[in-house]
Amino acid sequence: MPDISLTMIVVLCLAAAGAGWVDAVVGGGGLIQLPMLMLGLPAHLAPTYALATNKAVSIVGTTGAAVTYVRKTPVDVKLSVRIGLAALLGSMGGALLAGGISKDVLRPAIIVVLVLVAGFVIFRPGFGTAPATGPVSRQRILLAIALAGLGIGFYDGLFGPGTGTFLVLALTALLHLDLVTASATTKIVNVCTNLGALAMFSYQGFVLWQLAGLMALFNLTGGMLGARMALKKGSGFVRGVLLTVVCVLVVKLGMDQWMAA
Repeated sequence: MPDISLTMIVVLCLAAAGAGWVDAVVGGGGLIQLPMLMLGLPAHLAPTYALATNKAVSIVGTTGAAVTYVRKTPVDVKLSVRIGLAALLGSMGGALLAGGISKDVLRPAIIVVLVLVAGFVIFRPGFGTAPATGPVSRQRILLAIALAGLGIGFYDGLFGPGTGTFLVLALTALLHLDLVTASATTKIVNVCTNLGALAMFSYQGFVLWQLAGLMALFNLTGGMLGARMALKKGSGFVRGVLLTVVCVLVVKLGMDQWMAA
């Protein structure tokens, strides 16, 4: 365990619980957890330690949320795992290159995408509220594997914030899912992206396992509560949380870009 005060450990655990809840509903829990880890860890540790420990914590809460969803809502587990395996490979590649990519170059492009996403969701109030349709075409499945799996998985290993949100949007659009089913599918895929990145970070020795284990208990509790609330309240609730998370993500990344300039 690094040299962290008891007060900061409590704050990190509470942040992990909140992140687990947000991540289970619509993704984006890293908005809460990763900045708190970067703030709370000793200054002499490289930022990669925060990224790696964040993955170790998140995979526990994401797994708990995935199990809760699968038990209570119809999810195509086979398709989710296929997308997830592609995401695992993508996230390993992203984690491998994480130290060599300038975040200052990546942030502006992500901000533009998120603003477009927010506009789309606002002006398409029916997006993701209709019940999930039947089987989708092979072409759409392959596109989901390539885009939501390899593409977003790579982004998760490389940078991370908003991965779950991007997955929910991509799966809703590509596979014609409602937002609750998309959130459920996202959790299975997200387990794989976290696993891929965690394997690479662990191999490189960047995970603070004792701190991660403690925070993971809180993240798991938050994740299971969030999944149950999403299932109970339905797609309208998820849509509201989605818009909130996207707006907060735009502000957060915008502030990071401004401070880095």
